[in-house]
Amino acid sequence: MDEGERNRQLTVPVSPLTSRRDLLVAGGLLLLAVLFVLGYVAAFLWTPYHGHSSVAEIEIRRDDTFTAVARELGEKGVVSQPRLFVFWTWLCGLDTKVHRGLYRFEGAVSPRSVLDGLVRGRTVFYKVTIPEGFTVRQIGGLLERTGLVTPAGFAAAVSDPAVLSPLGVDRMEGYLFPSTYHFRALATEAEIVKTMFAEFKDTVTPDMVARARELGMTRHELVTLASIIEKEAGSGDEMPLVSAVFHNRLKRGMRLQSDPTVIYGLENFNGNLTREDLRSPSPYNTYKIRGLPPGPIANPGLAAMKAALFPAAVGYLYFVSRNDGSHHFSRSLREHNVAVRKYQKNRRAGTRKTP
Repeated sequence: MDEGERNRQLTVPVSPLTSRRDLLVAGGLLLLAVLFVLGYVAAFLWTPYHGHSSVAEIEIRRDDTFTAVARELGEKGVVSQPRLFVFWTWLCGLDTKVHRGLYRFEGAVSPRSVLDGLVRGRTVFYKVTIPEGFTVRQIGGLLERTGLVTPAGFAAAVSDPAVLSPLGVDRMEGYLFPSTYHFRALATEAEIVKTMFAEFKDTVTPDMVARARELGMTRHELVTLASIIEKEAGSGDEMPLVSAVFHNRLKRGMRLQSDPTVIYGLENFNGNLTREDLRSPSPYNTYKIRGLPPGPIANPGLAAMKAALFPAAVGYLYFVSRNDGSHHFSRSLREHNVAVRKYQKNRRAGTRKTP
């Protein structure tokens, strides 16, 4: 038997049926593999994972890569498989759409929910309430205690020409509107300042500025007067009366003689306003200067603004503290002196607590 015949005898023909069956088997196995992988990925993405003890926090900074973010999520027990998390995020084209900020994860959470939060920027927000009458320095201290700002950073932001110039103000005192804010954990000091000024702009309407002009005041003078009213009034009900006193004094060319303005101009106030303090050469000493001081002494609220615009129709020129949070108002100096003796007789000599 020659070689050619031997090869012909060893060759077994393959039927079309056998070939088709093998392809179907291979295709089925491939489909099962794909379904298994998809099921595995789906289970990973939608199954809540709780690898941390109680609360996990992660801070994403501007220059962080998503790989580094995923690695930290894995280290802190938020996701079980950081590499698979990165791959899926890349496959969806979302790896460059993650927002920076501070994120907090409590309890079991699925990787899909984690990714959704990162892409939507669901960062931790700090709720901060700024009281009426706080100064810029006091606001900075409050924000510092919440961990939102550093003293140096906030001080720089409120005096930075790049921040002030677009806002149209020379100083931020008076323009950081008292309200309740929800700041992002990684908000910059400049962003915080701009947010508070935006609230001021929304509150002090063009109608209010027009009313100030009717009274012969600019917006800056309105805020300045409102800040003094804010610091002087014992309650919201008294604000129109305190406003009337200052409006009446301004019309008559009398000095305002407001203690809070003097205090604002002192370098180091120890809580006890002395007669020597009242003689200080500060531009905020309204015992020495006539008219309004050069700017606000605090950040007034809406009630003080409205009181400055709509003083009570009374002829009061003086007021003195009753030592219970309220004031006695007088039309004449003689009446005022009687009230001072009545309410301030136990004050230590050499001190002064009221205009």
